[in-house]
Amino acid sequence: MKKKQILTFALTVAMTSGLLGGTNVYALNYSGRQNNEATFDTLQEAHANSPEGVKDLELNVGKSFIPHPALDSYVGENTYVYRSANLYGGRAAARLNTNLLVFSDQHFEDKDAARTYLEELGLIDIIDQAVGSVILVTPSNPDAGFGAADQQNYYKLQTAICAMKQSGKDAEGNSVTYADGEYYGGFGYIYAIGIDGGATFLNNYVSSNFDFVSRLAGMLLVGGEMDEIREVAAQVPVYLANASDGVAQKYEEANETDAYDITADAACYFNQAFPLQKVVLAKTEKTTAEYISDAYYNMFIKAMRIPVVKQGLYSAGTPWQGYSFDQAPYSLSARNAVIDGVTADGIYVDWHQEDRFSDIQSDNGEFLQTWVEFLPKEVKNHTASDESIPLILAIHGTSDDPYQFVDEVGLLDVAGKERIAIVSPEHQYIGTFPTLDPEFGWLDDILPEALPALVKYMLETYPELDPSRVYVTGYSGGAGCTIRAIGGDASLFAAAVPMSDGTPWGACTPREEDWAQYDQIDLPIMFTTSEFDLAGSFNQAEGRISDDYQDMLNRFMLANEMEPVTYDFEANPVIGYEADRTVNVLLNNEYRNTTWYRNNEEGVPMVAVHYTEGLIHALYPEYAKLAWNFMKQYSRNQETLAIEYNPYAK
Repeated sequence: MKKKQILTFALTVAMTSGLLGGTNVYALNYSGRQNNEATFDTLQEAHANSPEGVKDLELNVGKSFIPHPALDSYVGENTYVYRSANLYGGRAAARLNTNLLVFSDQHFEDKDAARTYLEELGLIDIIDQAVGSVILVTPSNPDAGFGAADQQNYYKLQTAICAMKQSGKDAEGNSVTYADGEYYGGFGYIYAIGIDGGATFLNNYVSSNFDFVSRLAGMLLVGGEMDEIREVAAQVPVYLANASDGVAQKYEEANETDAYDITADAACYFNQAFPLQKVVLAKTEKTTAEYISDAYYNMFIKAMRIPVVKQGLYSAGTPWQGYSFDQAPYSLSARNAVIDGVTADGIYVDWHQEDRFSDIQSDNGEFLQTWVEFLPKEVKNHTASDESIPLILAIHGTSDDPYQFVDEVGLLDVAGKERIAIVSPEHQYIGTFPTLDPEFGWLDDILPEALPALVKYMLETYPELDPSRVYVTGYSGGAGCTIRAIGGDASLFAAAVPMSDGTPWGACTPREEDWAQYDQIDLPIMFTTSEFDLAGSFNQAEGRISDDYQDMLNRFMLANEMEPVTYDFEANPVIGYEADRTVNVLLNNEYRNTTWYRNNEEGVPMVAVHYTEGLIHALYPEYAKLAWNFMKQYSRNQETLAIEYNPYAK
């Protein structure tokens, strides 16, 4: 295939797969922010303003934006939207925005009165710190109170704020992109607060609907009732103040609570195996603002919801069924929230934007300029012993954001629990993919040089980091970058986990010269995929790993001095060969996962594949746990460069 044909094919596949965003603008000085001032509008005003607010963000330039049509028929004028300053935006960064949905049966004469109400509840201060939006919803008919019409409004609002980067057709049949999701929406951190009649509405019309409640990462209900016939449709972390015993019991049943922790202030009923499934009952009288602060800082920020199942599988209705992130349930996962630059368990998040690596440039002048460091406080303040803390090079996928990737894939939570340092580079335009600019075409790849340089910088800067326990992982396009990083210098790493490669045209294939290093060293490696993954890793039609994965697995078997395999998918479905060890587990009580290991002559597992049933190509917080459980078993002797294996490593 000629170079021009290769480029055309690659771009076609990348655009079809959503790997490129339709712009030939490059991205030095990346921020992942909208650079907006704080605003307070009615929902209709925010809805109308959304296209102008997002059209100039990265990967949005050149697209045609419209307000999401779902909200065109929203009933009532008493819903309000406060947007904090400098929201996350561009690429997938808007998925970091928090949404606090507040339901109150109070009536406000104007926007000033509504804003004052939110200020008195402390919600403006909370969302300014969190970054995101507060959406204040009052009954569409103030005289009648909340009812069925407001449930229809809820569906429309949920549709609009969750439709991140979703495209459709306008009335003339032209391709358009819906703007509300990025302008004031989100999906990972959606929390609902119901006050009095608003709590009754959430009980009767939201928590009883599987699609609605299974997208909420937390609820606070102050007062309110629940009809006898209603049941809570899915597990959800909930904080109840002044609730009846009957309401509490329904939430406890939904969360399958089997344990409790009671103090003078509150009673917490939780599921021992899945402690995020909890019901907190306030036992002391507080102001509503105090309940909100307690619920937000002690419950909400510890949970997130991630959409990883097939679109439209359990959606509430059909008008907008099937758009990206229209799916239920969202996976309930642990969150390690960053507040004022640090997590509660002491992981400091530092953005760096420097010219340190500017001598390693691609043809179009791009270089590794931006990266995010996630440092345990004992590294940050240099109190840890030298060479005592592992380091993970974590590489985001195409159109993702380095901070958003680390958080959404679960690495930030793992870092806090396991005391790991992470560095996540921003690499969107430095050779990972062919450009859309004919002048540059397929860029010379600088990542095999730039990524090892970043690792060496981290080891030199922080002597607490252990050079024998450096690992690399990345998702989708980041999996290709993982292969590039080890291609540049595999001796830096003790193990690698490329996750769900999304480049079916083989862009992640190492250069031929990269393989020579394996004459001297070995490298444990685990590839991941899932049932509805992209074609680069999984053949959905035939239910097996892709041809590209088969080739890559055999290459790394040879690199690790192991015999390559002849694939037989009739004898060994999905994987195609007989493994030395097979492990099957249920992830997060929801998705079945199988890992196949192949050992070298010493019995050390050096090449592995793990496969998850039912999942689409999407970030899933369980992936970080799987990756860490594989990587932590290996270290690299700094004198001999040999891999040392400890299956009991903690």
